[in-house]
Amino acid sequence: MRDITAIILAAGLSRRMGDRNKLLLPVGGVPMIRHMVDVYSAATTRSVLVVTGHDANDVAKALADSAARTIFNADYAQGQPTSVACGLRAVNDAGAVLIGLGDQPLLTAGDIRDLLAAHTSADPQRISIPALDQHRGNPIMVPDALRSKLLRDPRSAGCKKFTRAHPEHVQFHALIARGFYTDIDTPEAYEALIAGKLEETV
Repeated sequence: MRDITAIILAAGLSRRMGDRNKLLLPVGGVPMIRHMVDVYSAATTRSVLVVTGHDANDVAKALADSAARTIFNADYAQGQPTSVACGLRAVNDAGAVLIGLGDQPLLTAGDIRDLLAAHTSADPQRISIPALDQHRGNPIMVPDALRSKLLRDPRSAGCKKFTRAHPEHVQFHALIARGFYTDIDTPEAYEALIAGKLEETV
């Protein structure tokens, strides 16, 4: 199951990183957001949709000549749920949607394929969430039939509020790859990533 639309959330203010936008920091010789687009592109067949906000022009430049198209969330300062809603509204075709974060550089295309396989082999009409020791991870899989339900309240679209309020629409998959549960929020985390020691800190 690779014929899906991937949405990467890349609109946040990156406050905990200080004066740097974490998504523009280099990972493997390219900006982090470009690295993430390459990972998702290797696991799916459709173009990747990147929701921008803070530093939108710089993020778009980092994605030039990539497999991504960008959509600007004018309400990005109001929080991540607005970016989820913006991305969902921008998906024109039917089908499942993969919603991920722009700051999970330990995530691999193989990890994403494992999530897609778990979703397909379970109940493809439910939202699939990776989980490890009761810790939720990202990305999540949203079936086409539930996209309209998520958009009824943009303040809770795709976030824990909806999935906790509607457990009948959710399934968890015991996926152990650290990439699902590790993001880069602080200078210390980025330094550990560059030093190859990030997995030791999570």
